[in-house]
Amino acid sequence: MIIGIDLGTTNSLVGIWRDGAGELIPNALGSLLTPSAVSVGDDGTILVGIAARERLLTAPRHSVAAFKRYMGTSRRFTLGKHELRAEELSAWVLRSLKDDAEAYLGRPIGEAVITVPAYFNDAQRKATKAAGELAGLRVERLLNEPTAAALAYGLQEHVGEGKIIVLDLGGGTFDVSVMEMFDGVMEVRATAGDNFLGGEDFVEAIVERFIAVTGARSGIPPLSRPAPVHAALWRQAEVAKRALSDADSHEMELVHEGAALRWTLTREEFERLCARLLERIRVPIERALRDAAIHPDEIGSVVLAGGATRMPLFRRLATRLFRRLPVGHLDPEQVVARGAAVQAGLKMRDAALDDVVMTDVAPFTLGIEVAAVREGQVAATGLYLPVIERNTVIPASRSTQVHTVQDGQRRVQVRIFQGESRMVGDNIELGELAIKVPRRSAGEETIDVRFTYDVSGLLEVDTRVLSTGATDHILIEGRSGTLSGDQIKARLAVMARLKIHPRDQAENRALLARAERLYEERLGTTRERLGEWLEQYLVVLDRQDPGEIDAFRAQFLEYVNDIDVGFFS
Repeated sequence: MIIGIDLGTTNSLVGIWRDGAGELIPNALGSLLTPSAVSVGDDGTILVGIAARERLLTAPRHSVAAFKRYMGTSRRFTLGKHELRAEELSAWVLRSLKDDAEAYLGRPIGEAVITVPAYFNDAQRKATKAAGELAGLRVERLLNEPTAAALAYGLQEHVGEGKIIVLDLGGGTFDVSVMEMFDGVMEVRATAGDNFLGGEDFVEAIVERFIAVTGARSGIPPLSRPAPVHAALWRQAEVAKRALSDADSHEMELVHEGAALRWTLTREEFERLCARLLERIRVPIERALRDAAIHPDEIGSVVLAGGATRMPLFRRLATRLFRRLPVGHLDPEQVVARGAAVQAGLKMRDAALDDVVMTDVAPFTLGIEVAAVREGQVAATGLYLPVIERNTVIPASRSTQVHTVQDGQRRVQVRIFQGESRMVGDNIELGELAIKVPRRSAGEETIDVRFTYDVSGLLEVDTRVLSTGATDHILIEGRSGTLSGDQIKARLAVMARLKIHPRDQAENRALLARAERLYEERLGTTRERLGEWLEQYLVVLDRQDPGEIDAFRAQFLEYVNDIDVGFFS
C-alpha cells in the first residue's frame, strides 16, 4: 500500500487511492488538515499538529512551524534542549501522518509519494526524501505540487482537454505549471515559481503594518527583534487575512502588557499592503508561459491550489490575467493531497488508471562550468554551460563536448551546477568529477559530458575522453547542507530516543494547548473563567476515567469554541 502525502509549509495531508478514487485520511482529531508544527512537551514528548501549533504562543522556545522553507539547508531549530534540522522536523510530521494512515487503514504503511514545490532545487528534494526515510517511509516518487493539483482535477474532476495553468500559492511557496491534457495524457509544458513567496508573506505584511500603526504607543518591537508577543500578533494577522476573504473589514485585537490594542484592517488597505507581493506573483506566471510558448488567451482552465488562493485579491489577479474565472470546485487546501493519492494509485498500477500517461519537466537548468578562450588565451572563467535546460521533458539525456584550455593539461575538473545565471558562482553546485587526460596542446583533447535526469530528480553524469575512451561517472545524490546516508542513520538513532505523543491522547493535548493559548490572549473574567476550566480539566484527566474525560472534554470544547470565534470557523 502506497500513501500520497502533501507535506505543506502550513498544513499537511495524507491520502490513499482505493476503489478507483482518491480518499483523504483524517488525523486523530478527525481533521483532514494536520498543521506542520512540532513542539516538545513539558514531559519531553514530541507533539505534532494542532497541539504544537497552539504552543507556538504559549511555549515559543519549545515549538516551531514553517520550517519547510529551510529544507536542504544546514539551519538548526532549537526546541528546548533539542536541536533539529528541517528534515527532522518534517520527519515528525510525516511520521504522524503515517501513524494516522495506519490507524485508519488497519495495516502498516512503508511507502509514500510526497509532493514538493515545483521549484524546489536538488538539495531541497534530497532533504524531502531524507525526511521520508527518517519517518520510516520509502519515498517512491517526489511529485511536483502543481502537477498533483492537475492530476486531481484532470483525472478525478475531468476538467477537460486543452491547455491549463495551475497556480499553487501555499503557506510558504508559489508554483506555476503550464500543462496540456489530451487523450489521457497529461503533459507538463513548463514550470516556474518562487520558494519564498506564500500565504505567510501576506500575514507578515499585516503584522508589520499593525506594528507600524500601534508601535509607538504599544512598545511592540519590530520583527527584526524577535519577541514572544509576535506569535500572538501573527495569529491575529492570520485570522484577519482569512476574515477578509468574506468581509470588507476586520478588527484585530491584541493583548500586550495588560492592554488591549485594537486596529481595523479593511480589504482595500490589505490589497495596498500586498501590492508588492502581487507583482512578485506575476513574474513566475510570465516565465512559465514564455517557456511554454503559450499566450494567456490559449489557456482553457485556470486551476487554483493552496489555501492562500482563497484570498479575493489573488483570485481577482488570476481572473484579470487570464480573462476567465478560475476553476475552484475542489478545496484548494486539499487538491494537492488528492493528486498525490492519484499518483500513489499510478505507482500501485491500479487498473482504473491504466490509460493515464503523465510527463513532467526539469524545474531548473543543469550544466557545467566552462572557460571562454579567445585567440588561444583564457579570456573568462566561471561561465555556465547548460546541458539540460529548464522545462525539458523528463526523463531526459543530453550531452555536450568540452575541450582542454591549456597546453600540457593533465586533468579536467567537471563541476556540475543547477540554476539559471550566466556565472556559476550565482548557481548551486551539485558535485564534480576529476577527469585525467593525455598531455597535449590546448584544445586537442575532447571530453564528452552526458547528463541523465529522471522523474525523481536524480542526476547521473557520465564523461568520456574521446582520444582514450576512458569513462567516469557520478550520481548526484546530495550536496552540502543535505544529510548523507550515514547521517540519516545517526539521526534515526537520536529520533528513536524521542517519543511522539500517543494518538489516543491527541484530543486532550490539543484542547489543553488551545485553552492555554486563549488564556494568554484574553483578559478579565474570560481569562479567570478559562483558568477555572483548565484546573478542573486537569483534575478530570488525573482521575483517568475515559467516560468522565470524554464528557468533560465535550463541555470544555463547546466553551472554547464560543470564545475562540474566527480562527476555527
